[in-house]
Amino acid sequence: MVFECRENALCFKRQGETVLIESWGKDSLRIRATMNRNFTGRNWALTETPAATSAEVKTYIVPEKTGEGTIAENEWASITNGRIRAEVNYAGVISLFRDDKLFLREYYRAYGGTISQESRCLKVVNREWKGLYGGDNYTLKVRFEGNDGEKIFGMGQYQQQQMDLKGCTLELAQRNSQASVPFAVSNLGYGLLWNNPGVGQVTFGSNMTLWDMRSTKEMDYYVTVADTPKEIVANYTSATGHAGEFPEELMGLWQCKLRYRTQEEVLSIARKYKELGIHIDQIIIDFFHWTYQGDWKFDKKYWPDPKAMVDELHSMGIRVIVSVWPSVDRKSENFYPMLEKGLLIRTERGALQTYDYQGDCVEIDAFNPETRDYVWEICKKNYYDFGIDGFWLDNSEPDYGVYDFENFRYSEGTALEVSNMYPQMYSRAYYDKMKDLRDGKVVNLLRCAWAGSQKYGNVVWSGDIPSTFESLQDQIQCGINMGLAGIPWWNTDIGGFMTDDVNDPDFRQLLIRWYQFAVFTAVMRLHGDRGPYNIPALDDRDWGGGYLHTGQDNEMWSYGEENFEIMKKYYDLRQELRPYIKKLFDEASQNGSPLMRAMFYEFPEDEKCWTIKDQYMFGDKYLVAPILHLNEFEREVYLPNGEWKLTSDGTVFAGGQSVTVKAPIDYMPVFERI
Repeated sequence: MVFECRENALCFKRQGETVLIESWGKDSLRIRATMNRNFTGRNWALTETPAATSAEVKTYIVPEKTGEGTIAENEWASITNGRIRAEVNYAGVISLFRDDKLFLREYYRAYGGTISQESRCLKVVNREWKGLYGGDNYTLKVRFEGNDGEKIFGMGQYQQQQMDLKGCTLELAQRNSQASVPFAVSNLGYGLLWNNPGVGQVTFGSNMTLWDMRSTKEMDYYVTVADTPKEIVANYTSATGHAGEFPEELMGLWQCKLRYRTQEEVLSIARKYKELGIHIDQIIIDFFHWTYQGDWKFDKKYWPDPKAMVDELHSMGIRVIVSVWPSVDRKSENFYPMLEKGLLIRTERGALQTYDYQGDCVEIDAFNPETRDYVWEICKKNYYDFGIDGFWLDNSEPDYGVYDFENFRYSEGTALEVSNMYPQMYSRAYYDKMKDLRDGKVVNLLRCAWAGSQKYGNVVWSGDIPSTFESLQDQIQCGINMGLAGIPWWNTDIGGFMTDDVNDPDFRQLLIRWYQFAVFTAVMRLHGDRGPYNIPALDDRDWGGGYLHTGQDNEMWSYGEENFEIMKKYYDLRQELRPYIKKLFDEASQNGSPLMRAMFYEFPEDEKCWTIKDQYMFGDKYLVAPILHLNEFEREVYLPNGEWKLTSDGTVFAGGQSVTVKAPIDYMPVFERI
């Protein structure tokens, strides 16, 4: 073992591996390792310049018992940055301490350098590299000892019931409704960013945590420590970036459906809302308003004068956002120019196809800056110059026809090595150009995200999810864990995306409960693919804006007078909350705090709050208890210490107890902290 003490960094080499541990801002370390000659130099999510620190770096001799009756003197090394310390033994095993208390240690069961009394005969090492044939990439397994009683949160959005991820295996890959944002927050007072956009999986087991990568050039992770989750997230977002300023004029209702098919349809919806005295902040024009995928322009047959449409909507104070996809149909006017310029994703074998919904398509290589420039120039000419305010960047994972990551390649590397960063790079095709045109206030809607995506004007929604109460339950933990992973601008399709029958009374009950929940999220947005599909196509072409199906109406008035009155009541509540919501958006910009917060985020000292997954805090003031089951008209709510006022009737309850409260169809329990 060769240790090298540098300014604010510790480097060591052993058996061909180089490991670098650096101070990286307040109470934080960045740890990298490679089997190649040099590090790649990629910072991935760690885009912000870390705050200056003065770390103590040293080597020393530690007597260690290596066998019964024998004592050996071993050379160790350590780096201390504020409250965090990394110790390294002579076998290269890293142990991490917060205020001298061990919280994370690499798992090592091999001859030499053992730092516990476990068996040394297994030949299981902490960092296991296996070279891939014919290149300088490796498979990599990184193992850490398990911690009894540990709870793990964050990591982005996984459609499941588990909010505490201890005991879970998570795929490190992007899919429709799955967003891998690999920052984990532990109840032991640390956060860990797996700073690697490659495809793999992580298992937070009771015996060990295992990070398993299929193809990578280096290990890279960032660890930070603090007393509370709020401070951990603040440290993390200072390293990866903060969300920008959210426009006040977008904090109300966004209106959408699958799908407005004509210019006149959009205007008729906006006019009716105006007649009813209901202001919508933004209306969204969904997919297949275009000719072919990849043309990125309106079909003139159904959208004859987009500028006039946008001007009228703007005159009503309504902003306009339009859906664009990264897929390019072979019939598109842009397909062969982009193919020749090398601007599309490549396949390693077989046909050149990555996506097959309504066309034979290849998706754009968003990692290529030339691609981003090419796409932006077309969208600017065909959308932005008409006054379009933002873009709905759908299919932003990208949504592959088959998720064979080993078959796709970008200009930055193979999909196995970098694919999880795709949605962020796709968003930057628009954000990097729009930020100067819109004074930094860029808001685009995306279906996926990666670590650091909060910097790029991304409102992330939870994807094409079913319209069920079970799915609504999933969304509570999805929103909480996305916020803990640094993504504060998060929302869902109100009512879920996939509905068979809008006339089903059970669906309408679900819609109302979902609508009530959405008031207390970052963005309140009506959307969904509403059946039954009995609306005929506008024409018999097999392309363009008229041939594809549309869903049933999905406006506030579409579900009967009784439901309209409930939605209007909660619309008014959202309007009343605007000043408070602005304060929460400002906090997200300043310190990374999400709007939708786990109970333990505000009450970390309360052990029960670390186990609750069916209620949450909206900021620091409102405790929200969504109704998550059909025909549920009361529910139990846990109140932490303090005093809490029930918003339905003003009753004040003492904290430190669970209470049962009424929840008629026109009310969702919310408590105000007083």
